[in-house]
Amino acid sequence: MSTPTERNIYLHDVALSEAVANWHEALAANGLLATLSAETIPLTEALYRVTAQPVWARLSSPHYHAAAMDGYAVHSDETRGATETSPRLLAMGSQALPVDTGDPLPVGKNAVIMIEQTQPVHQDGVDYIEILAACAPWTDVRPMGEDMVATELVLPANHRLRPQDLGAVAGSGHAQISVYRRPRVAIIPTGTELVPVGSEPKPGDIIEYNSLMLGAQAEEAGCLVTRWPIVIDDYNSLRDAVAAALKDHDLVAVNAGSSAGSEDYTAAVVSELGELRVHGIAIRPGHPVVLGVAQGKALVGIPGYPVSAAMTFDLLVKPLLYRWQGLPLPERPTIQATLSRKLSSPMGEDHYVRVTVGKVGDKVVATPLQGGAGVLMSLVKADGIVTVPRFSEGHQAGEAVNVELLRPPGTVDRTIVVIGSHDMTLDLLADRLHQRHPDRFLASAHVGSLSGLLTLQRGEAHIAGSHLLDEETGAYNTDFIRRLLTPHNIRVVLLGFVNRSQGLIVPKGNPKQISELVDLQREDVIFVNRQRGAGTRVLLDYVLKQRGVNPQSIRGYERQEFTHLAVAATVKSGAADCGLGILAAARALDLDFIPLFDERYDLVIPVEHYESDLLAPLLKLIREDKTFVHAVNALGGYDTGQMGKVIAEI
Repeated sequence: MSTPTERNIYLHDVALSEAVANWHEALAANGLLATLSAETIPLTEALYRVTAQPVWARLSSPHYHAAAMDGYAVHSDETRGATETSPRLLAMGSQALPVDTGDPLPVGKNAVIMIEQTQPVHQDGVDYIEILAACAPWTDVRPMGEDMVATELVLPANHRLRPQDLGAVAGSGHAQISVYRRPRVAIIPTGTELVPVGSEPKPGDIIEYNSLMLGAQAEEAGCLVTRWPIVIDDYNSLRDAVAAALKDHDLVAVNAGSSAGSEDYTAAVVSELGELRVHGIAIRPGHPVVLGVAQGKALVGIPGYPVSAAMTFDLLVKPLLYRWQGLPLPERPTIQATLSRKLSSPMGEDHYVRVTVGKVGDKVVATPLQGGAGVLMSLVKADGIVTVPRFSEGHQAGEAVNVELLRPPGTVDRTIVVIGSHDMTLDLLADRLHQRHPDRFLASAHVGSLSGLLTLQRGEAHIAGSHLLDEETGAYNTDFIRRLLTPHNIRVVLLGFVNRSQGLIVPKGNPKQISELVDLQREDVIFVNRQRGAGTRVLLDYVLKQRGVNPQSIRGYERQEFTHLAVAATVKSGAADCGLGILAAARALDLDFIPLFDERYDLVIPVEHYESDLLAPLLKLIREDKTFVHAVNALGGYDTGQMGKVIAEI
């Protein structure tokens, strides 16, 4: 067993299936793979709980023969021979008795005639009803037990109770029901750097939101959750918190401290308090997982990176929570899709890749999202997960893959796929579109202008955002379109969107007094670049070439980020002194900006999509929604004069 002062090295880096089998062996030995004990609760509290026993009808429903209509109860024999040409009269009070819907059927009667099919008649001092047709026995009558009969099975055990189920149980004569008790789960966040939600974080502080997210995942699975206060990186403090939580919870999840750092104590705590069965699983994200048992309870260590935390909880913990309640793990819908770009994967690990999904023509397209285990927004934006199996190197662009969907399949057909250059206005556009048209979605992936046009070439996007400057002509986008799309018989509309200011993003106050591109060659200046194929990178290389500047003379030229905001964040963090980007990104992070160029950012739309019903609401919004235009202008550094205008048809 590792001691608190030793560096924790993974016990084994095992396959997912082997890790689960190992942990379940320990859980079974402690009786932790069986369903939880039962409790009896009122039906008013039972929605979405799970039946621990079958429910048998105590009463029939209805428990008497009941009138199904407002009208008159009769005996069918006395209606024989009635026709429109030879109506029959039935005496009120003896042959015909008035009833309302739900009334018991009077003794001696076996049918109900709707009041609309009768005519009152007064003849010789007697009240009658006149009928124009005979009726069969049990017409418009709900016979006793029509819905359910006493002793009939109403619901089986291990059934999650829906609103209609509660009505059936009540109708069968029960006011209470036996259900499995809800699993009690404790989430313990650990880390000296953590601060509570709502704090103003200082440099080095991290807002602790994983317990909120993990707790919500457990609550979604039907659990009662305790979110523990933050525990600092201290062995004794963590051990005491875990020991306290184990007393009255079925599962304790320690978030962070599960890796191999000098202050990662989770594995050692599990070993001291119980039995450590797994430390390290061959999955990505989520590699440093801890699985064990202690004091007859399940005990897990969840990685601290948010995507790793969410994914490992989903893969490992959620199935156990459902099992305790007698339920199978809900299956997510799957769909086959075409990858829009190459997907590399580490050998030896099951790799769970977040993707956006949309239907372009007849092709369902999946686009991998940028971001590692710490990028929670990749989960927020993800429409699905692609699993790359262990020992696979990944998939090529254009290859078919299976996608586990994180949203309803029907939304795929209503998603507009935008792939290409990053611009902050696309997020505004997606939000405004969904506000005005809740059935429409816009999924954007930022792969650079050049890759965006290549995506259109393969028929894998509806729109590409582009600001590619041709070195020879100085024209934006048109020459690249003719070079990349026209030879493939792809006709496009080049739609004006925004003109924007590009320049150097620098820290507040510009401490190194950077003023132009030649300053990038200074020894004391560290630069952060955009990825190859990005329009900003193309622009930079074009200008550097014009001015005879060797890119290799720029410190940080090889460091790449995929969005303007990522460049700004790198400068904000102090990891770089400057980066080329747009004014809106600098303003968003309260940085200074040195304007250098004005450029055109256009939307490239194949004609077949430009004329489609799917894009019609989006194009109308771009051209007519003044609120959207005002929001774009408020970002700073944008000129919307060309927005929505057709610049060229190529």
